[in-house]
Amino acid sequence: MSTLFSGAQNLGKSFMLPIAVLPAAGMLLGFGGVFTNPVTISTYAFLDNNVVQAIFTVMKLCGSVVFDNLALLFSVGIAVGLARSDKGTAGLAAVLCFLVMNKAINASLLLTGTLATDNLAAAGQASVLGITTLQTGVMGGIMSGLLTSWVHARYGKTELPTLLAFFSGSRFVPIVTSFFAIFLGVALFWLWPPIQAGISHMGGLVEKTGYVGTLFYGMILKCLIPLGLHHLFYLPFWLTSVGGEAVVNGHVVEGTQKIFFAQLADPTVTQYYIGVSRFMAGRFADFMFGLPGAALAIYQCAKPENKKKVASLMLSAALTAFVTGITEPLEFAFMFCAPLLYVVHIVLTGVAFMCTHILEITVGQTFSGGLVDFLLFGVLQGNAKTNWLLMLPLGVMMFCLYYFSFRFLIQWRQLKTPGREDQSEETPEVAISGSERAAGIVEALGGRANIVDVDCCATRLRVTVNAPEQVKIDDFKALGSRGAFIRGQGVQVVYGPHVTLIKNEVEELLGL
Repeated sequence: MSTLFSGAQNLGKSFMLPIAVLPAAGMLLGFGGVFTNPVTISTYAFLDNNVVQAIFTVMKLCGSVVFDNLALLFSVGIAVGLARSDKGTAGLAAVLCFLVMNKAINASLLLTGTLATDNLAAAGQASVLGITTLQTGVMGGIMSGLLTSWVHARYGKTELPTLLAFFSGSRFVPIVTSFFAIFLGVALFWLWPPIQAGISHMGGLVEKTGYVGTLFYGMILKCLIPLGLHHLFYLPFWLTSVGGEAVVNGHVVEGTQKIFFAQLADPTVTQYYIGVSRFMAGRFADFMFGLPGAALAIYQCAKPENKKKVASLMLSAALTAFVTGITEPLEFAFMFCAPLLYVVHIVLTGVAFMCTHILEITVGQTFSGGLVDFLLFGVLQGNAKTNWLLMLPLGVMMFCLYYFSFRFLIQWRQLKTPGREDQSEETPEVAISGSERAAGIVEALGGRANIVDVDCCATRLRVTVNAPEQVKIDDFKALGSRGAFIRGQGVQVVYGPHVTLIKNEVEELLGL
């Protein structure tokens, strides 16, 4: 089980590289889509200008190309994210693997006479980088990325005979990857159609669960946050047919997020895809309104002498959740010291998702449910398409639910939330420089010899170690961490949005 967790943790962190480019692409597509819409142009006269429209058209097209090629980005991102060294070679090999895989599928379609020349969607086919292939979507990219990662780890240090020595090591990886990609493409030609049918059937089952299914989706998503495995859960709903299918501009698009951004670029759309209300919009009600209510309750329940310190902590964490949609700094403030509150948080998250589904609030997102995405993909798109105005009364309700439930439980059960700890439990605040922090982290991880790999996601330092028993888990709090835990050989340390800087400090110290 611990090995499985470590593998899932590594796969989850590799998703963060392609996901990280989505906010920038989403902003380009969001602004470009809304300001080239005929309705918006007729409303604001200054937009009816050739130069202005040319600028926003370029923004829209440059943003959409990212979402049109997510499969390739995931192929490269996973291969680079899982590689422990020589990441550039892994990235190049992943591109080759993705191209060769799709060309092998194309050749199989051609040889069997099943290659469609028109109406590709009806035949379960699509044009990928100019290659007519099966509609494998992001899953095709994930499979090619995983194959590349395996080849890179297995053959990256192969020594060939003297005659072929030039192709040894790194140069051997793209060659072998291309060879294996042919077999992957041929295998997918036979195996993917039934798999695709099964995924579509699964999507139909999810649809039939209705509001109850949405409730459990939100709850399961929040249950996986402490383990850092939530990316593995929601991405199939966002990027594959599990999250639904829709025809946009004559093309079949799979996955809630991909459908939303395809519709964002289509000026004829009058109401965004309902799947957005099931698998995305609930985050806004939870992150922007619910958790700030929890933060207020924690502050008001703190001891009088600690309120000033707790106010600073809760205000920064609540603002981070409200503006950026990054919630872990706040969640980890009560997750371990008051697990009962986290159980309530899980239930209320499910309620938030279910309510946005009932109200058909279709505000999409690129990365997380904060104010930036809410304004760009909700307010600017208009209430007719998104029902964003209904988010305001729902937000008030979620704020009250979190505030009163947290305050009642903290006082009733005498929970040791921030500011209510016994004097001996409090950790003194220590000002440390970046180099001192990095040295402390390495020491807490059991020293250089115990560290196998260092990486990070949006808010967590993710480290693979040789001997988990050597990790001093309690030392991380004095180094500015909001929480840390170990599963198998995987160590996760929560630092917040600035974790990338900390990862770089640790890597520089280790000479990686």
